[in-house]
Amino acid sequence: MVRIFNHYVSRAGIILLLLEVLALLAAAVLVSLVWLPERRPGQMYLAAAVFVAPVVACMAALGMYGQQRCEDAKALLARLLPALVLAYLLHRWLILLAPAAALRSGMNGAVGDAAWLAFLLGAGGVLLTRMLLFGSRQSRLITARVILVGDGMLALECLQLAAAPQGLHQFHVIGCVPVPGENSCVPAGSVLPSGQPLLALARTYEADEVIVSVADRRNGAYPVRELLECALGGVHVTDAAQFFEREASQIRVDSLQPSYLIFGGGFDQGPLRAAVKRCFDLLASAAICIAALPLMALAAAAIVVEDGGPVIFRQERVGRHGQPFQLLKFRSMRIDAESDGRPRWAELGDARITRVGRWIRLLRIDELPQMLNVFRGEMSFVGPRPERAFFVDQLVRQVPYYDVRHSIKPGITGLAQVRYQYGASLDDAVRKLQYDLYYVKNNSLFLDLLILIDTVQVVLFGKGSR
Repeated sequence: MVRIFNHYVSRAGIILLLLEVLALLAAAVLVSLVWLPERRPGQMYLAAAVFVAPVVACMAALGMYGQQRCEDAKALLARLLPALVLAYLLHRWLILLAPAAALRSGMNGAVGDAAWLAFLLGAGGVLLTRMLLFGSRQSRLITARVILVGDGMLALECLQLAAAPQGLHQFHVIGCVPVPGENSCVPAGSVLPSGQPLLALARTYEADEVIVSVADRRNGAYPVRELLECALGGVHVTDAAQFFEREASQIRVDSLQPSYLIFGGGFDQGPLRAAVKRCFDLLASAAICIAALPLMALAAAAIVVEDGGPVIFRQERVGRHGQPFQLLKFRSMRIDAESDGRPRWAELGDARITRVGRWIRLLRIDELPQMLNVFRGEMSFVGPRPERAFFVDQLVRQVPYYDVRHSIKPGITGLAQVRYQYGASLDDAVRKLQYDLYYVKNNSLFLDLLILIDTVQVVLFGKGSR
């Protein structure tokens, strides 16, 4: 993993992105050289850049560089083909704004569109790049060999995280080194034989990293000296909390110590970050408002036609520093949804949701009026989702560090929304809080842009809606 502006990015993802950009640039330049020989170098490079940018943006929006790894050709094509169709439409729009960037020949009065050839060659380059990079599941470029120190419950959770598909980067867990005094929770086959020094064990198995997953550090058997020898011997040593933060974009609350939040860096809430975030909020909200205006008008009309009730639904939510504000949404439930006065989360297949409401929830259209909350400064475009005071009071009492998420403005979209399904229970709230804590600790313009890209994928595939 590589850390960019406090956010961990897969090294394999960066390499893949660079290789595919080169492949796409080569396709565009080749088409320009062979098909459009009359082009000057400046025009050729401009045309290549205008070709590559929408292709990469659309592939990123459909999750081809993110959390889901396409394991076979069918899964890859299922994402690549829609991405290329969207990219082609976006490319056609861009060349209307900049005709000089078109991959089109006008030599000797003949006009020919060569964009289709560039897209065809580019698709071939992307497929070839991924076949070469991911052809071997055990490639050291994308697979890290790790040893876990500990065999208790925390080690089991690290083992499960390492085994789960977390994107382009993969792990091969060599095994767990038991620590006396811990109750073993890992499978018996994953326990390494004892008696060999940790550094020697790491070198024998060619381990890239040692992950310390011991819950009780006060135990006298905690191998401090052996871990120091590993660090001095060139083997990377990582704490379990950092491993979860790095690989899952989570800060675990079940084993979190206050010192990790205090001394772990991050939490940039300075004036410069606030100014940059405010500018991003206003620009993103204005752009999406303009683009989605027809959809908003159609949704409003459909709500009125269905039951004649109010279009906008107002609900009190908890904002920054615990201050209440009125959240705006398109109404997606019946007017009498909470006639008994008892707040409750939406459930799967909730009968209170109207027919129009089901569609606008699926497409996230119901959230669009919150742009007004952003303009008024009550919300950010990206941040933890605001909750109702009724639920916040319960969660603050039951979930450690829950109020930390209120140190920044809530958002229309957020890391928890793009990484986790809709939450409607205490356990869901805890899981989402772990993503929110990561965002509060590591928020930056770079991370906001990544979340915005992931939000496009969530909307397109209808993930997490109820």
